[in-house]
Amino acid sequence: MHLSLVLDFLRALAADNNKAWMDAHRPDYQRARAEFTTLTTELLRQAQSSLAPELRGLSAQDVMYRLHKNDRSQRDPETYKRHMSMGLKQGGRLSPWAGYYLALEPGGESYVGAGRWEPEPRQLAAIRQEIHYSPDAFHTLRQAPDFVQHFPAGLDRIDMLKTAPKGYDRHDPDIEWLRLKRFFVWAPFTDAEVLRPDFPARVLAAWHAARPFVHFLNEAMREAT
Repeated sequence: MHLSLVLDFLRALAADNNKAWMDAHRPDYQRARAEFTTLTTELLRQAQSSLAPELRGLSAQDVMYRLHKNDRSQRDPETYKRHMSMGLKQGGRLSPWAGYYLALEPGGESYVGAGRWEPEPRQLAAIRQEIHYSPDAFHTLRQAPDFVQHFPAGLDRIDMLKTAPKGYDRHDPDIEWLRLKRFFVWAPFTDAEVLRPDFPARVLAAWHAARPFVHFLNEAMREAT
């Protein structure tokens, strides 16, 4: 596995992010994608056997995200994402469940993640309800030593509600968690860390630490389906 090919390709793409450049460097892209596919296949294989049996039956193609942007705005001049990424979730990368993530991007922007980035309204309501009904279970998994070790920044608090969600008291002891709109954790990797031989093992270790958190979210969201 030569992840340096992935980082080198993405570094070059970031400097000239357009279709003409991509067309001229298609072989470089194919080599980089092949390396990322190899990584994805290995991580998925191990996840299926020891982390999340619900992933069984999925292939690397089911969990890898496209490099081409699907949601460009008129102000976005770049045709392609600056990272290669995967989302290991029941049903594949586009399913609505919580899961496990990895993105490679040069410049220290690579990260391992877990959870549900932007739950649908019914899912979000169900997660908040589960936290409200089972705060001890939520805080136990959030504060678990292994979880904190791998995700020291804790849950992502960007874009929180400014006040209590409808139906909740703003003085609720768990209001800071009920105001979240994303239930996601992530931790960065430097380029040097990505290139270390133990990188896949470190990713899997982080995912295993996040397993109770992902399970909590999926059990809560299951009630919303």
